[in-house]
Amino acid sequence: MVIIMGKILLFYKYVSIAYPKQIMKWQRELCQSLDLKGRILIGDEGINGTVGGSVEATKKYKQAMEVHELFGGIDFKESEGNAECFPKLRIKIRSEIVSLGIDTKKLTPKNGGKHLTPEETHELLNNKPDDLIIIDCRNDYEWKIGHFRDAIKPDVKNFREFPQYVDEHLDELKDKQVLMYCTGGIRCERASTYIKEKNVAKQVYQIQGGIHRYAEKYPDGHFRGKNYVFDGRIAVKITDDILGNCYLCEKPCDQYINCSNVLCNKHVISCADCIEKYANCCSARCQELVAQKKVNQRSEFKKYDPTQYSAQQ
Repeated sequence: MVIIMGKILLFYKYVSIAYPKQIMKWQRELCQSLDLKGRILIGDEGINGTVGGSVEATKKYKQAMEVHELFGGIDFKESEGNAECFPKLRIKIRSEIVSLGIDTKKLTPKNGGKHLTPEETHELLNNKPDDLIIIDCRNDYEWKIGHFRDAIKPDVKNFREFPQYVDEHLDELKDKQVLMYCTGGIRCERASTYIKEKNVAKQVYQIQGGIHRYAEKYPDGHFRGKNYVFDGRIAVKITDDILGNCYLCEKPCDQYINCSNVLCNKHVISCADCIEKYANCCSARCQELVAQKKVNQRSEFKKYDPTQYSAQQ
């Protein structure tokens, strides 16, 4: 027996799509034929996806995308995983492929910040200018377990809150160089455009390929902790630094759970002791409600474990 280390593909492309419904149908047929699972968002402005499956299946998926007239040249980020990292295949049409809450025709990536390669980013951070500001464009629950050193980490619960944060902190960006980053680069494409249109920053940069590409090149670089991902893995460890704290006891910890109380379902960092003490709940109250069967108990989605998947030689 040999352990299968399948692949998870993270990808996006901003490209004008005239008939999103046709693309959605094609994507569903393609993914189902390859036994891929994951999430794909399609809109007039492009495509944004994360899918998992066997090495051969993900290879065929990339090949099919490359020869398509709209999707050639996509930078596919790959990591170890499998279709089992996702509960099912979901393909949706959305007005935005990342929800910023601004008309996609009024704010397009073509006017975004300058892309820096991982090498250029590393050099910039090694010789950090006094006027450089680093901004994490992700949600608060993402940066709590991993982020770049010295980064500003906005207290936002979702990406739609980011423009408001920028508007409230324009004075801090005045005449500064701004380096922005997110998981794979897609959020920075429009977020950097938003900052550029304010005409306050001296220069706006974004990391090409985001945290994913930087950490591939510099696994012990300026990004510390874990990279939060939106699948069954929850997070991918980059360094051994533990930057988070248990929601209940504040012990250093970087493991996320969802409260077992279905009505609550709060996504929190929880240490092993508190997981056991509170029966995978976020509070004693939720634990009591579950124990008394006053609420439905959340059935845990099985996290990816590569040792469970094997193939015959």
